[in-house]
Parts: sequence; structure tokens; C-alpha cells
Amino acid sequence: MCSEHQGLVVPGETPRPYVPEAHEGLGDDSGRKRAAVNEQGARRKLEYPPAPQPLPVPVIDNHTHMDFHDGDVALSVSQHMDVAEQVGISGAVQIGTDVESSRWSVAAAESDQRVLAAVALHPNDAARAYAEGTLEDDLAVIEQLAGHPRVRAIGETGLDYFRTTEEGWAPQHESFRRHLDIAQRLNLPVQIHDRDAHDDTVRILEEENFDGTVVFHCFSGPVSMAKKARERGWYVSFGGTVTFKNNHELREAIMAAGPQLLMAETDAPFLTAHPFRGRPNAPYMTPYAVRFVADMFGMDLDEFCHTLNENSTRVYGDFAAGFTQESPEQ
Repeated sequence: MCSEHQGLVVPGETPRPYVPEAHEGLGDDSGRKRAAVNEQGARRKLEYPPAPQPLPVPVIDNHTHMDFHDGDVALSVSQHMDVAEQVGISGAVQIGTDVESSRWSVAAAESDQRVLAAVALHPNDAARAYAEGTLEDDLAVIEQLAGHPRVRAIGETGLDYFRTTEEGWAPQHESFRRHLDIAQRLNLPVQIHDRDAHDDTVRILEEENFDGTVVFHCFSGPVSMAKKARERGWYVSFGGTVTFKNNHELREAIMAAGPQLLMAETDAPFLTAHPFRGRPNAPYMTPYAVRFVADMFGMDLDEFCHTLNENSTRVYGDFAAGFTQESPEQ
């Protein structure tokens, strides 16, 4: 740990860069911002949660959105990762959901060796792009960005029947198929967003004969789907949702998937782990869900972290590859 970073994190206390009164070197505040109220219209608690105990073996935050600000501070990529590194998060995959955020993700991966990028149109954004007549142009940009050496996945793509009504499903299907084609041709893994669309998501994967690496981000499927993922060698990524009190079915599904195909994520700034649900999220929060799932399996925490790290490295490769020191800080 570099001496300049010592003192940023004290387990049980909010990390210093996330405390507005002690904030130093405010990051770029021009990105997207999470709403201060929840879906029920109630104002959320905007203070960042306390830092967890560091993990004994470093793991990767497999899915995060550092361009999406929350709370009362805006941090740079390096600030996020400096804090995360002190609790055992050695790297993060920054996810694109549209053209702008995909470009931002590439720039983030260029700026920090601990960050890799994934680029794609989120299914809801794909439906919106189709309605606006920009889907073809947007897909062309995504494919161009996907050739960058710091881009290690196509994602998040997939299907979302929760936020997009039925008239938008066909464009989502088309976009998903096109993303699978890009991933197949460029030999990149695909990170899948699947919300209330389990059957169609699996059906399209099978119809496209996709034989590349599949990662189900923030897995929400039933036990039967988890068993299918295990049979097919599809990776299952868990986050804060697995810790929610009433999410018994998800915990059963994660157990059915088995540790050999698991990865950890935050989906920050969303889906913060219990008991901090609804509050801002960030890569440094990853250990909360990691410890919870290790306990679920009854595994030694060191062994479980080793397994997660091996899985992430197998999917995304060397985080240092393709990095140069010439890129500006993001």
C-alpha cells in the first residue's frame, strides 16, 4: 500500500474521500447522477456506508458504473480504486450502457491500470435508440470501441422486460443478437443484463449458437436457470441483492450455480448490500457480498476469494495488458 493512500480507509468508518467535509480533489462531476429518491418517491440516505474489513485475497469488482455519481461527492476513477484497493478489490470492470458511457468506460480503462472496460447498449437504451432511429449508428460505434485493447467484454447487453414495455422487446432482441455477433467475432466475453426475461435470454443465446464466454451480471434467475448456467459453463455474477433479507430464491440459485463459476460485483452505485440497501454504492463495498456468499457455501474466505479471482482473470485476462501511462486521469 502506498504511503500516500494510508488513512483513506478505516474499517467501520466511511472512507475519507467519500465524506463531503473531508473531500479532497473533487472528481469530475459532469457524469450521470443517480436520483436522490427511490422508486417509491422516498428520499434516500445519501451518505456512503462504512468500509468493510479488507479481504484476505484480492478480488475483482466484475461490474460497476463509476461514471454514475451518487451521494454528495463526485470521485475520479483513481479515487474510487485507491479506496477499493485498500479493502482487497484489486480491479474493476467499468460498464458501458450506451455510446456515451461506453466511450467513458474506455477512457477510464486507459486512465487506470486497475480498470478494464466493457462496451454495449443496455437493452433499455437499445429500445430507446431504435425508437429514435439511431440503433444502427450506435451499434457501429460499439463495435468500433470493442476493438480497443482495454475493452475486455461486450456488456451490458441482454433483455429487460421490467422497464421496457412489450413494443420495445423486438428491438431489444435484435440488439442482443447483434451484440452476441460482435462478441463472437471479436472473441470477447459477453456480460448479460437479464431482468424478467429469463426464458427469452436463454433462448436467444441458444438460437445464436453463442459459444463464447457468458457472464450473467447481477444474476436474478431461478434455480433451474442457475443449474443450466452450471451445465453450460456460463458465469454467474452476484452483488448486493444476494444479501437482501427476503431474497431466499436467489440464494438458492447461487448455491446451485456453485463457486467454480461465480464472480462478484457491486453494480455501483446501485444495489448496495444489506444493511445499507438504498444508500450509495462503490467498488469498495464489494467485500460485504463476498463474505456473505462465502459463508453461504461454508467456504474458507481465502479459498473463496482465490476462486473468484481465478474466475475473473480467466474471463478478462491481465488487467495491465494494453495499458500505457500516457492517458489522462478520468
